[in-house]
Amino acid sequence: MRLPEATERLPAKRHEPRLRHRNNQPDQEEGNTMQKRALVVGLGIAGMSAAIGLRRAGWTPVIIERAAERRTGGYFIFLFPEGRQAAADLGIADHLHTRNPAWKEGGNTWALDRRGNPKPELGFLDQPGPAAVLRGDIEAALWQSITGDGVEDPVEVRFATTPIEIIQGVDGVQVLLENAGSGARYRETFDLVVGADGLRSTVRRMVFGPDEDYLTDWNAMVCAFQLKEHVPSFAPTDTVVVPRAGRAAWVFGFADHAPTTLLTYRTDDIQKQFSGPRIEQLRSVYSGMDDPVVRHILDSLEDAPDVLFDSVHQVKMPRWSSGRVVLLGDAAWCLTTYSGMGASASLCGGAALGKAVQEHPDDLDDALNAWETGLRPFITEQQRTAKIKQQRFVPSSKPAAALRALVLGVARRIVHRRLVAESSERPAPVVSGTAR
Repeated sequence: MRLPEATERLPAKRHEPRLRHRNNQPDQEEGNTMQKRALVVGLGIAGMSAAIGLRRAGWTPVIIERAAERRTGGYFIFLFPEGRQAAADLGIADHLHTRNPAWKEGGNTWALDRRGNPKPELGFLDQPGPAAVLRGDIEAALWQSITGDGVEDPVEVRFATTPIEIIQGVDGVQVLLENAGSGARYRETFDLVVGADGLRSTVRRMVFGPDEDYLTDWNAMVCAFQLKEHVPSFAPTDTVVVPRAGRAAWVFGFADHAPTTLLTYRTDDIQKQFSGPRIEQLRSVYSGMDDPVVRHILDSLEDAPDVLFDSVHQVKMPRWSSGRVVLLGDAAWCLTTYSGMGASASLCGGAALGKAVQEHPDDLDDALNAWETGLRPFITEQQRTAKIKQQRFVPSSKPAAALRALVLGVARRIVHRRLVAESSERPAPVVSGTAR
């Protein structure tokens, strides 16, 4: 729902008024300092990270989530050192379970050639650095921190709730909220609104403008879901990839969990991909790839309960905040699945936001400026390199596929030679908590 013209699109950067407390002093109520309140829209990694960061800075966050309940599970993602450091900064590292398979000589990753023969390939987890996690592993760790047993100040979470209108003022943000179950609408005022509601953010549309102003089209699709069992003839911990020009299939194996899969392909007609049942569309796209991996994935898709099927976009914005509204995670900078850094960036963004408001307690403008100035170079670099990484996931042409195989072959020999010299078995990164 678009706002009336007077409040619909705010300027990219505000200069007047400065967002300070009245007379630069904290509000007082019966002699006690009132905590500043933040509305966080979205219960994903970015939203919960922001809530924890703000809570640690002394704020009172309230999270609203469109879904009726918390989603669990999810597809495979990488957690890089930056993300692991942010997890430690947020205090969730002890709750975070990682699933890296034990490294074995020869590696854990196989690529199928056009004849269906597996050849060893340098996989993401065949090298030090990335941690293997499911999206639900990170969200479970964050959820434990905000609402788990023993939490002294649990964060309020309201499910089936969405923002309908956002109106900014000098002293706060008035938000009209709607409960999907009852249909009830009510207004509340917050000191800050955090839009962490994903690629097609409602908060971004209401405050900054329509999606098409910020979404860049990559002419690609992704489909990700969990498999019940691994591809026959491969070990449960193996990663298997079938890379072809314009289309690819991946199966990711874990140490203690059923595998997940990723289908990704390039297309010049995004709208057509949503014109019919996704299984029919995918069978058409992958026709001619008659190998056991693709057959297993497509057969498994028929019964998969939780599937991500979507187009690929980056979000590029000149500024991530406007007044008392700030965007975080995919809503602000979506890096794409190919970057591998989406979860790490969301954790970093939430941790950094909490630090910024703590270091600038009396001036929200200064806090948001400092937050964005510190974070933007990292995000810009990840967005820039995502196009290169896309070639690893799904080569754009036959020459690109051949170059991909050559580069990964050379890199594999170098990396594996070093790992064999160091140890016959590489341990998982030290962030793993209790298995879930």
